[in-house]
This record gives sequence, structure tokens and C-alpha cells, in this order.
Amino acid sequence: MAGRQPLVSVVMSMRNASATVRDTIRSLQWQTLGDWELVLLDDGSTDGSVSVVQSMKDDRIHLYGDSSRKGLAARLNEAVALARGRFIARIDADDICFPARLEKQVRYLEDHPEIDLLASRAAVFAGRDLIGLMPVGTDHPDIMRQAFRGFSFPHPTWCGRAEWYRANPYDGALGKTQDQDLLLRTCSHSTFAGMPDVLVGYRQQKLDIGKLLRGRFIFMRSLWRHGRALGPPSSVIGGIAMQAAKGAADVAILSLGLNRWGQLRRLEPIPRSMRDEWPALCDRLQSSGP
Repeated sequence: MAGRQPLVSVVMSMRNASATVRDTIRSLQWQTLGDWELVLLDDGSTDGSVSVVQSMKDDRIHLYGDSSRKGLAARLNEAVALARGRFIARIDADDICFPARLEKQVRYLEDHPEIDLLASRAAVFAGRDLIGLMPVGTDHPDIMRQAFRGFSFPHPTWCGRAEWYRANPYDGALGKTQDQDLLLRTCSHSTFAGMPDVLVGYRQQKLDIGKLLRGRFIFMRSLWRHGRALGPPSSVIGGIAMQAAKGAADVAILSLGLNRWGQLRRLEPIPRSMRDEWPALCDRLQSSGP
């Protein structure tokens, strides 16, 4: 990779995302801030994802990978190592950036040099249907108050300083909940902030009980390993017990076939303005062409 340093590096890992990655990249190409690069690590896709990306002729897209499967966390660490931007933003290969996402987040970070990592709210969607909003903590004290319950800090919305990402890599051994583990390990020596703006569309067709339970188990283990540095043992044990209770509730809800209700109970209502904006955004994606 050569050339002028971009302002923002967007880092992404994909695994068999041929049905969605084109829309994700299109949503980057319509950003009001055009000074970005995409550092995309393929994690051994077998479905033609690589061909889809290669067909999108854009010098800002840098595709890497091999035939092996290393997992999301390891690939993100590789992408961070390759990134050249002053800021690094996250996105997943099935999500969508709203047009002003990068501009708003970079402006915020430039105006608040004390902030290491920034997140925003995200709109959860399935197809053209909006389901609800993922909440975000407002400032660092608010975010810290949620540490033992699980951070309200949606990972596909993250944008932060490159030096913070390099100093704080993901745990490459974790198969799930890498973001929550990273926040737990770094929150005592970092400063986080959240924007109330909805800047990312997060695709979620339905809840997956296997993924939910694995994620809760990993976060419980992370709480035991790292939470003791953040608070008294009673807080750690309380957090672990809360995660166990939430896991039991997940099993009960999904066993009863209440998947959509299970999604809604985690989310904030969609405002009317967002319901008006979303169809236009979907139409724009469909009309973008190959």
C-alpha cells in the first residue's frame, strides 16, 4: 500500500459475506468525508466474497487475506497493523454506514482530543425493516457505570485514534465478544464517549441462541479475569450473576418463539424521522449499480 496518508482507515474483516459486503462498501463510497481507506481482511471466504470486492474498482479499497480462517479478532488486529489513517473506524461486512458517519465522528474526535474511542447509536434492521436502536452511553462515567452489565457501546460504530487501537489490540483467542472484552481491559486507562446520532445500520435477521450464550459465557470469563481491577468482588460476582440470568432469559424467550420480542427488549424505539429516512437509504443502495 502506498500513496498519501488517508485521514481515516476503516477496518473490516469478512467471512462469506458475498450477499452483503457490496452494500457495506457502497455506504462508504457515499460518505460526505471522502478521505478514507478501507483495509479489508478476508478470513478464508469460500462464497465469492473476494470477487465481489475485487469488482468494485476503487483505489481506496485494500483487500488482504489468505485461504486460512483466523477469526474476527485476529483479522482486525492485522487490519489495524496495516491501517495508515490518523483515525480508525470499525464496520462489519453486513452493516451500513449512514452518509455523514465518518465526517461526524472525525469532527467530534478532532474537537475532543481527550477522547480515545467514540461510538454512536445504531439502527438494527432486517431487510428493509427497522427494528430498533442500539443505545450508547453518553460519556465516560456513564459508560463505566455499565461495565459489569455489558457496555452500551456498539462495536460496528467505533471510531478512535490509531495509536489507541495499536496500543490495545483485541484478544485474538476469543471467538465472540471481543469488543466487550477489549472495553473491559482498557476502560480504566482510556476515555470513551458516545454520540446520540444514529450513524450505522446493524443487520440482525434474528437472535441466535448459540451465539448469545457463547458471548455471555466469554464476557463472564472476562469479568472474572479483568473486572477485579475495576471494582470490589461483589460487583464482579453481581455482574457474572446478571449475565447468567440474562442467558437463562434468552433461552426461555427464544424457546417460546419470541425472537422479535427478544430483539425489541434490547433496543430503543425507532424515531419517526428515522422511519422516513431509512427507505430512501435502502433505495439508494439498490440503485447504486454493480
